[in-house]
Amino acid sequence: MAAAALGLTLGGGILLAAWRWLRGAARAAVVCGASMRGKTVIITGANSGLGRAAAAELLRMRARVIMGCRDRARAERAAREIRAEVGERAEDEGGGGGELVVRELDLASLRSVRAFCHRVLQEEPRLDVLINNAGIFQCPYMKTEDGFEMQFGVNHLGHFLLTNLLLGLLKNSAPSRVVVVSSKLYKYGEINFEDLNSEISYNKSFCYSRSKLANILFARELARRLEGTGVTVNSLHPGIVRTNLGRYVNIPLLAKPLFNLVSWAFFKTPLEGAQTTIYLASSPDVEGVSGKYFGDCKEEELLPKAMDDLIARKLWDISEVMVGLLK
Repeated sequence: MAAAALGLTLGGGILLAAWRWLRGAARAAVVCGASMRGKTVIITGANSGLGRAAAAELLRMRARVIMGCRDRARAERAAREIRAEVGERAEDEGGGGGELVVRELDLASLRSVRAFCHRVLQEEPRLDVLINNAGIFQCPYMKTEDGFEMQFGVNHLGHFLLTNLLLGLLKNSAPSRVVVVSSKLYKYGEINFEDLNSEISYNKSFCYSRSKLANILFARELARRLEGTGVTVNSLHPGIVRTNLGRYVNIPLLAKPLFNLVSWAFFKTPLEGAQTTIYLASSPDVEGVSGKYFGDCKEEELLPKAMDDLIARKLWDISEVMVGLLK
């Protein structure tokens, strides 16, 4: 029995490895965007996962990349690793890289968001791309420094304030872009204006989906408000990616080896998952395109609830009050 089980496990592993190789061979190469030389990009949550992968690629494309991260020590370590990696690749490709800058940004603190934006506005003459990437996934019920439910506070409200405070610089740098990382899980979310802070009831999966629906509605309303300014806004889903976003998801100990094998075989790598982010940040193909939703570098359809302009405007108005933009 033990030998049979081992044989099945090994055989399954070989089949999964073959599937992953075939999938990788069939998948398109890394998105080749235009040179980003002379352009400044801010990426939230750039020290790991999708954000780190996007930072490395945009740096390789000669951009000045500002990593907005909560944990400065981890961000500095990631920046050193990225510089070493991109430096070697840039030499192979001929030519130097861009510039990588670390700035402290805690999206669970409106005070930190304001301090980050104040420094950016003091130091940066332009901002060409803002990538709202950072997120928290299915955490236990917690509150931000300002008393908001953590997933809604970080994934939506923190980025809402960040973007609004940087809008003037984005407009002055036009043509410029805002890229909002959402998730297909938005489909399971609803905007309950009677309980945005989840004080009546809390379901960690539902609240994550709601925050991702809020991301899309925010991007849609922002795109409407920015028509004619030269600033475009688009949202995206990266697919299922192997990142540390699922650190709050409990997997039984005995199931972890199988989960790790399946995720290795079928989930995207961070670089694969970051392709649509990089595409929307850099490609001339989407110049002037705004208010759309993308997956795998292609425009995709949204459910009606993610295109409800009345809900989007109401969410915007309430968010302005929640973050202190309006009294």
